[in-house]
Amino acid sequence: FDAVIAEYKKKLSADKPKVATRKSSEMALEVINGAVPETIGGSADLTGSNNTKTSQTKNITPDDYGQRYVHYGIREHGMAAAINGLTLHGGLIAYGGTFLCFSDYARPSMRLASLMGIRSIFVMTHDSIGLGEDGPTHQPVEHLAALRAIPNHNVFRPADAVETAECWQLALESEKTPSTLALTRQNLPTVRSEHSEKNLSASGAYELAAANGEAAVTIFATGSEVEVALGARELLEKHGHPTRVVSVPCFELFDQQDEDYRRKTIGNAKVKVAIEAGIRQGWDHLIGIDGIFVGMTGFGASGSIEQLYPHFGITAEAAAKAVEARLHGK
Repeated sequence: FDAVIAEYKKKLSADKPKVATRKSSEMALEVINGAVPETIGGSADLTGSNNTKTSQTKNITPDDYGQRYVHYGIREHGMAAAINGLTLHGGLIAYGGTFLCFSDYARPSMRLASLMGIRSIFVMTHDSIGLGEDGPTHQPVEHLAALRAIPNHNVFRPADAVETAECWQLALESEKTPSTLALTRQNLPTVRSEHSEKNLSASGAYELAAANGEAAVTIFATGSEVEVALGARELLEKHGHPTRVVSVPCFELFDQQDEDYRRKTIGNAKVKVAIEAGIRQGWDHLIGIDGIFVGMTGFGASGSIEQLYPHFGITAEAAAKAVEARLHGK
């Protein structure tokens, strides 16, 4: 299985697909479900949006229980409970999808998965204001922080197709820890264009782009905002401020690394920044209480992604401006 994922990652780095991470998840599952017959998928009435169904997963029906896909209906809590039951049965690796905002409905069973120490996998798409016009009722803001607060629960927010494949590999390997994959609706570029045999996401956080010289700035980011961080780095480097970018696909795995690795990854830059389209809660252990946070401070709004990110100040330009103000003592 490791060899299959490594070869798939190599292809992704070469092809550089620009797709939503929900699509990246489907692509990874197409590979995984072909290699791992134990998987059984499903969705809470959002199969077409969650991208949880692949060519190998035919529907389970009243007349055929021998297939690999469950249409749970609009029952997020029931789906999560069923995933736990399938996992506890043994011999199966169960996953199911809904929107990240609806993790509120599934949370009691997600928490129980963590308490029991089982390999349940929750696929949560439409993970930010980037979902667009559905507006603040459907736009997750506090949900990443809320899920990260659950003990023994890995919350993955991959930045591209390569990280998505790595996060799926880690979820499958985590036999005593459930996983949530937070995935985008919007397309994202491939930021991992240089192939690595190593699963870099396994460290929870890693340097994605080095500074040209001794770093004055370190920008931490997850998921769709890694692209924003790289854009801010480019602007700051042009203005003579050496800047590095650290991708943080999983807080929980980073916290498990040894102190030397964590100190090296966080670094000693004068200015530390975090960029995530969610609330600040949980980020201060990386950027400090005096760090700059570029993200959400309240609920979202209805509008296109092209309108919403600038409206809430989650742009490369806004991040670079905040950093330069700090560097100049303003």
